Amino acid sequence: MDASALQLIIPVAGVAAVLFALYLARDVLSRDTGTQAMRDVGDMIREGADAFVKRQYTTIALLALAGAVVIGIVITLVETKDVADVPSLAGSPIGIMTAIAFLVGAGCSMLSGIIGMTISVRSNVRTAAAARRSLVEAVQVAMRGGAVSGFLVVALSLLGVWGIFMAYETFVADVTVAQAPFLIVGFGFGASFVALFAQLGGGIYTKAADVGSDLVGKVEQGIPEDDPRNAAVIADLVGDNVGDCAGRGADLFESTAAENIGAMILGVAAFSIATTAGWPNPEAWIFFPLVVRAFGLLATIVAMFFIRGSETENPMNILNRGYWVTTALSVVGLAITTNIMMNSGGTESNGLPVWVWFFGAGIVGLATSVAFVYITQYYTAGTFRPVREIAEASKTGPATNIISGTAVGFETTFVTAVTIGIALIASHWLGQQAGLLTPEGKDVGGIFGTAVATMGMLMTTAYILAMDTFGPITDNAGGVAEFSRSEAGAREITDRLDAVGNTTKALTKGYAIASASLAAFLLFNAYIDKVNLIQTNRGGELLEAVNLADVSVFVAALLGAMLAYFFSSLAIRAVGTTAQSIIVEVRRQFREMPGIMDYTQRPDYARVVDITTRAALRQMVAPGLVAVATPIVVGLLLGYEAVAGLLMVGTIAGVLLATTLNNGGGAWDNAKKYIESGHLLDDQGNVLGKKTPAHAAAVVGDTVGDPFKDTAGPSLHVLVKLLATITLVLAPLFIR
Repeated sequence: MDASALQLIIPVAGVAAVLFALYLARDVLSRDTGTQAMRDVGDMIREGADAFVKRQYTTIALLALAGAVVIGIVITLVETKDVADVPSLAGSPIGIMTAIAFLVGAGCSMLSGIIGMTISVRSNVRTAAAARRSLVEAVQVAMRGGAVSGFLVVALSLLGVWGIFMAYETFVADVTVAQAPFLIVGFGFGASFVALFAQLGGGIYTKAADVGSDLVGKVEQGIPEDDPRNAAVIADLVGDNVGDCAGRGADLFESTAAENIGAMILGVAAFSIATTAGWPNPEAWIFFPLVVRAFGLLATIVAMFFIRGSETENPMNILNRGYWVTTALSVVGLAITTNIMMNSGGTESNGLPVWVWFFGAGIVGLATSVAFVYITQYYTAGTFRPVREIAEASKTGPATNIISGTAVGFETTFVTAVTIGIALIASHWLGQQAGLLTPEGKDVGGIFGTAVATMGMLMTTAYILAMDTFGPITDNAGGVAEFSRSEAGAREITDRLDAVGNTTKALTKGYAIASASLAAFLLFNAYIDKVNLIQTNRGGELLEAVNLADVSVFVAALLGAMLAYFFSSLAIRAVGTTAQSIIVEVRRQFREMPGIMDYTQRPDYARVVDITTRAALRQMVAPGLVAVATPIVVGLLLGYEAVAGLLMVGTIAGVLLATTLNNGGGAWDNAKKYIESGHLLDDQGNVLGKKTPAHAAAVVGDTVGDPFKDTAGPSLHVLVKLLATITLVLAPLFIR
């Protein structure tokens, strides 16, 4: 098989993943839905989630349409002189093509989030029903429901990038395979644009409802989590889906789309070298990222059949088994892809075929993925030191709990930075050994090696996202079981799955921030390539390095670091403001409807859902606009090199702050679960469980961590990549 034939796996794998997702959806929807009480609460969650998503995506769609018009006009005006010296593009509607790509990326991102959440809110009641019979069955139902989202997000990203690339390269007059990657960058920007608002809106909703529900229900009224007497409980359960399912789906959709396009842009330089050297199928260097991702999808399909175990087994082990199958098969797919597509005509470099060095870079990416899965488990699972340390600190009150949790969050930056640094240096070195040099002697292999590592890491995205969506499904399942007063055995199983779900949600955030780190370096270099392409066409000076000693660059870098913190402040404040409205309403209902506590009166769940929806959509606008406007203003005022400084330092600050918020919040959450499970003992050996001062302190810590790990932290993942995609699209605007 040659490289051109192997490229056919891209549409085949994409379509196969969509069909497999439909099969999983049909399987989940055919399962038992439990008792009438279970179905009733499941219907309320579904109706609330559908209403929020409809209103949210209507708002986002209008913003996206306006953004596409602005992009089309700006690109048309500023790129006219750039294409004048490129005859094959001189008659091409660059602005219109970029705007169309933006809309297609935005539309695919919205579609993947909506479809995935539609299945998620129908999987919860089926998981709760399965928990009445078997832990393994409940794991399988929740994981299959989550996999629908995972497969659709990755498949639509893959098919979307491949489809618009082929459309432009095939049907637009004289666009070559080397020019097409620069014309589809709008797809990544559209995906990032939607992801930012989807993650912000969903994150604000879910954490405001969670904080309001916990503080009034658990702390003030002393009733269990998800108790039907709490008016905010339905809003809380709805929030699990719109934040962790729809929001995270949009996040990873834009990750895979933007990183694919960035890798394809870097592949253009390798394509030129291969063409000059006469290597077979030089276009394979551009299509390589898509083929690798296709193999990752096929590997994940196989892995879904290995999710099985025993009733006494830790559910996390069952999920990890499937992850290892995905990883092992991805190694095989990576070897096949690099061997066939990086065929350098038999050329060797440093004693090995060129493809072997890039295969090694891909292995570095896969190893980084594995490392972050287990790093995040260490910092957020109750079986390890950090969570137990926070639980122990809860014995002396909320203050020491918060101090301990903050320290854990800051601590996680060390291993994160070291791991990412090792991955970048190792993959860059391996790429350099391949000996890809331009006629001028410039090394291309090092940068392309980091792109291969990023693609290797993304091979497991579908499975990671399935584990992430497993979290809100099992959380909802526990709520359904509690709300419907299901038997104790079922509630015990859903509690175990909920604790595992907290860890899977946390490890997905760790995975997302690691991929964002590798991708940011990749996209930063893609930005440099885009600037130099424009400068070459204009006869300007090429950007070989970014001078941080230049005052404009230094100021832009300072603003980039500031943006990560200011953006997080707006997101966290939005949660607090919305939560205050919920707390006031829930307190009012307890005060004015005394029959709620003895079940003679039904709380007004719909009113709390409506308050949360309106507030979340209103509060998401300010941080979103700040994120979009800042790089544009900096670029217009300080120029293209200053934007490069903003990208570098803004990415570093965003990655480290997101790590602190994600892991600190996840550790606080599971410290509370650790205490609720009866694992914390006092000095006399007595259990310090629910309704104790230690538990109340842990609830306060969890409340502080909620907007960290589910609103600001995940939104920073998107911010980091949005900075790269928006500057990549608007680079011509910054070059005066």
